[in-house]
Amino acid sequence: MAWAGLARVVLVSVLFALITAVPVRAAELVMVEQVGCPWCEAWDREIAPAYPKTEEGKRAPLRRVDLHDLPEELEFKSRPVFTPTFVLMEEGRELQRIEGYAGDQFFWFLLGQMLEAHPEATALPDEDATALPEEDATALPEAKEEVPE
Repeated sequence: MAWAGLARVVLVSVLFALITAVPVRAAELVMVEQVGCPWCEAWDREIAPAYPKTEEGKRAPLRRVDLHDLPEELEFKSRPVFTPTFVLMEEGRELQRIEGYAGDQFFWFLLGQMLEAHPEATALPDEDATALPEEDATALPEAKEEVPE
């Protein structure tokens, strides 16, 4: 009986560690694409390899879906028509979108604007913990001198 209690404590501890170690993502960037789309292929060449390594990719991880087989759990404001369409989603609901792909500079610019328009959904987990209070944003903490006793 004592082993069962110990096993339960260990299991609960492991589950708690796993839950707290995995950051919860409020937002994702859904890429709506289709086979044969030349603009999707251009995005794949120019952006896809770097995207997950960028701050933007961490703030809104990419999820790819097919235009002709949209997941039912995603709530679009209107059905996507063009590919690629990049939809910023929070908990499965559309916040904003970019329709089409006109090159890497245009994409990064529009994506940056979209992420900044929704900071509550796209904040990195440690951004809130390291931010100074607004009234002290320009003040740095003073160094305290330790005096040996």
